Amino acid sequence: MTLPFPLPTYADVEAASRRLAGVANRTPVLTSTFANEATGAEIFFKAENFQRMGAFKFRGGYNAISRLGDDAKRRGVLAFSSGNHAQAIALSGRLLQVPTTILMPLDAPEMKIAATRGYGAEVVLFDRYKVNREELAAEMAAERGLSLIPPFDHPDVLAGQGTAAKELIEDTGPLDMLFVCLGGGGLVAGCALAAHELSPGIKVYGVEPEAGNDGQQSFRSGQIVKIAVPKTIADGAQTAALSPLTFALISRDIADILTVSDAELVETMRFFGARMKIVVEPTGCLAAAAVLGSKIPVRGKRVGVILSGGNVDLSTYARLVG
Repeated sequence: MTLPFPLPTYADVEAASRRLAGVANRTPVLTSTFANEATGAEIFFKAENFQRMGAFKFRGGYNAISRLGDDAKRRGVLAFSSGNHAQAIALSGRLLQVPTTILMPLDAPEMKIAATRGYGAEVVLFDRYKVNREELAAEMAAERGLSLIPPFDHPDVLAGQGTAAKELIEDTGPLDMLFVCLGGGGLVAGCALAAHELSPGIKVYGVEPEAGNDGQQSFRSGQIVKIAVPKTIADGAQTAALSPLTFALISRDIADILTVSDAELVETMRFFGARMKIVVEPTGCLAAAAVLGSKIPVRGKRVGVILSGGNVDLSTYARLVG
């Protein structure tokens, strides 16, 4: 597979970390005696639900916009997202004084749409089950002269996301395993770059919803598999396929891709609410659900888990965990 640009490296993650210093939150690493006793492992949860705009996406969005030239910043950027990347680009644009336009699906969580508008972005809604968002975004970007920043198929976005794992391992020391949620693959690919550099010998696992296991099919078949837009409560992982960029890195750097059910996501949300007193959105629970659900053995291991975000409508949260 030939890509139009070289694959990002850990040096790109380091550079992103410098750009984000003093801007992104250095989110806490949390532990749970209950989780450790239940699994027999020492688990470290990187709480990106405490990141600016409530999710890891701020890291990649800010890094990507900050890398644009002055003319591109003046004209503005366009992104497409079900919510967290949308908010990340909108907030980053506001901080960097860059106009933003965001394509969001009609069924995106209302609080994510409202927050994106609240950060100053123009929001354009579309039907994700009838419209190809990549094609619509490319058309709009060309018509308006905007720079397109996709949610995962972008080296600067991916490098920014990798700073989450960089911070985690700097704070915990070497880990045996790292579990990361997987939608389009930008977070797990970026985190794997940092993890292998800072913790040699680590095994990195992506975790996606059962209903949307395109990543697992792709990883195990050795080629990108595209599926219909999956229906799952993990709205941040409702992607149809990996990109050539994320697939190349995942194929090289990931040990395996696991899946969890929506029911397991709900149980994990309940665990975080009841035991750790934090709100984690369904997508943000993917990695933790795999660990707590014993999808693979973790006993005796030092395990990192990325909690990717906490942006969930309170009414939805109450309905799911109540």
